[in-house]
Formats: sequence, C-alpha cells, structure tokens
Amino acid sequence: MYGIAFEWDRKKDSANRRKHDAGFTEATTVFDDPLSITIPDPDHASDEESFVIIGLSSQRNPLVVVHTIRGERIRLISARLATKHERRNYEETSL
Repeated sequence: MYGIAFEWDRKKDSANRRKHDAGFTEATTVFDDPLSITIPDPDHASDEESFVIIGLSSQRNPLVVVHTIRGERIRLISARLATKHERRNYEETSL
C-alpha cells in the first residue's frame, strides 16, 4: 500500500510462518483490500492499542492480521489464515 510503512520483528515473522503458514510480507497486502474489516483487538490488552484486520491478501488468502500503530508505521504482531467462521463473516460483511 502506498504511503504506509510497515515494520515487524524478523524472528517473529519466521516463527509466524512456521506456525500459521502466513508471512508478514504477504500480510501487509491485506491493507490494500478495500473490503477488509478492522476492529479493536479485544485479546491483546497492553500499553499499546492493537487492532485486527481481516481481508484477502494479494495471493487471495483470507488473513487475520493483528497490528498496532506506532507513529507513521504499522507494526505487525501476528498473521494467520482466517478460520471458516471468520471467513464467512468477512464474506457476509463484504457483500
């Protein structure tokens, strides 16, 4: 996405790819999906506010990406394939 800078921990990206079969580079493309849905992340209470975005990646994978905003950058925390339930919600909301 033009004008948005992303950042993430490289070790976390590697572990995320092994565990969830979803890398952060692909995850950044979900932000280009005009039908994506972003909500506050209810599961990550910390000093930073975090968000969950669900949408289709450039590879047409439905991904759930947890992220936070740090100044001018979006920091990716995790990414995974959407569950059947999440995918259905995305598809119903995006119609």
